[in-house]
Amino acid sequence: MQKIAPCLWFDGNAEEAVEFYTSVFSASRIATTLHATDAGPGPAGKVVAVTFEIEGQEFMALNGGPQYKFTPAISLFVHCDSQEQIDRYWSKLLDGGGEPWACGWLRDRFGVSWQIAPNVLLQMLRDPERAKASRVMAQMMKMVKLDIAPLEQAYRGE
Repeated sequence: MQKIAPCLWFDGNAEEAVEFYTSVFSASRIATTLHATDAGPGPAGKVVAVTFEIEGQEFMALNGGPQYKFTPAISLFVHCDSQEQIDRYWSKLLDGGGEPWACGWLRDRFGVSWQIAPNVLLQMLRDPERAKASRVMAQMMKMVKLDIAPLEQAYRGE
């Protein structure tokens, strides 16, 4: 068990969200499901929380109610090794009503914000030669879904 795990607050659809997330990422699993008791919260037997893992990261999904909504102030960052991974995660996370934003960001149908980004982008942006990093940043700012080939061309100055 991780010492710190994000807890995601849902409005009654935590179980559905967890099933969706574990279908998107192959290295994922549902660990435990907590149900309400006669003492609450809510009707006995209702799903209160689901603990799950994605790529070794533990999360908890809580059926907390309508009081709070997700904002982009917190997002889940997906490190991708290839364009194929970017395309796959992008498509799957948008499935069922997600919304693309800009610069590799999207909001899934549950309202959770994600950043789908290639590892090579971070390497290029950290380059000590700031002109290269600046060209890459300018190219990225034009994109919605990130595309590695144009980012690499900008890095090389093409």
